[in-house]
Amino acid sequence: LWQRGGWKIHLSGADDLVPQLQDYYRTNTFGKFDDDVIGVKNNGHSIEVTGCAELPREHSEARAIGRNLNGCRIGFDLGGSDRKAAAVVDGEVKFSEEIEWDPYFEPDPDYHYQGIINSLKRAAEHLPRVDAIGGSAAGCYSHNRVTWASLFRGVEPKLFDEKVRDMFINIGREWNVPLEVLNDGEVTALAGSMAMGKNGVLGIAMGTSQGGGYIDMNGNITTWLSELAFAPVDMHPNAPADEWSGDLGCGAQYFSQQAVGRLLPASGIDYDSTLKLPEQLKIVQALMEQGDERALKIYDAIGIYLGYSLAHYAEFYDYEYVLLLGRVTTGPGGEHIIERSKEVMETEFPDLAKRVKFHIPDETEKRHGQAIAAASLPRIG
Repeated sequence: LWQRGGWKIHLSGADDLVPQLQDYYRTNTFGKFDDDVIGVKNNGHSIEVTGCAELPREHSEARAIGRNLNGCRIGFDLGGSDRKAAAVVDGEVKFSEEIEWDPYFEPDPDYHYQGIINSLKRAAEHLPRVDAIGGSAAGCYSHNRVTWASLFRGVEPKLFDEKVRDMFINIGREWNVPLEVLNDGEVTALAGSMAMGKNGVLGIAMGTSQGGGYIDMNGNITTWLSELAFAPVDMHPNAPADEWSGDLGCGAQYFSQQAVGRLLPASGIDYDSTLKLPEQLKIVQALMEQGDERALKIYDAIGIYLGYSLAHYAEFYDYEYVLLLGRVTTGPGGEHIIERSKEVMETEFPDLAKRVKFHIPDETEKRHGQAIAAASLPRIG
């Protein structure tokens, strides 16, 4: 569900399980979260489970979007701890900046709106005109409407409907230019595809949470959710609970700053537990730079998680390249994550290990790749 989305589940040859699974989405705490987000918020319909003699044929859509570099454009990226904006002229970044903010639990949507507008105006000062605006943001977006997003999780439902759902549509109207906003994971994968000149890219961002995105083998973006932060990768009954959905073993607990924070107490590293996750990560990164074995164990664990999870993801995605980015992957720690995951795949999944290549953006790509990809989303004219 978290990979594809949708609201109707077809079960073939398991009629006895239909009422049990339907009840799960109506009464179980974890199931109700899935139903609310994937069913109601994303599709306007509660999840339905139905039995069938034969499964319907798969129907999947993909579209060519982005890669438009002409004109004067603004690209923005809205994360959980900072927002970025860039002024781009014919594919060349003229200005970019990163501003810290804290949107997750902010109840007033004007905080988000004013922050976005501020970043757009600051970027526009470095352009002769603005022809188009493209953006990436954590969450789910349909035709530039916010269906559900962690950035706005602090906004109560009535205000969300009034001020958040059409926020980007309204910004496009105010600026009177084409505007396109997509999930940040999808734009990340697009940025990687553009930088490498390759298709079949699975993007994994290890930041405040886990971001996921996918470019298919034809270079297109799919209509799938790819919300891998909520997709379980650990089936152990005592796996850690997700801090939002409450579900067990979800990706965010294994591939994000949350993973580092969860592993830190067991590492033996002395630290102030009241520090926020970004500060905890800085401590681990500094120790890793010094060759500290305790820090190495944290990255070692994440690398093992990744090796097994990439095989799991390969059951759902056809990919040849893995794009890794986010603060957790910076420095020698990120290099060790890749090497350890390769070891796991070579031992456990040799065919996958032969096929998959890793890509970590260089500094130029890190600074500008996402902004250029986001700015390239709208078509001019």
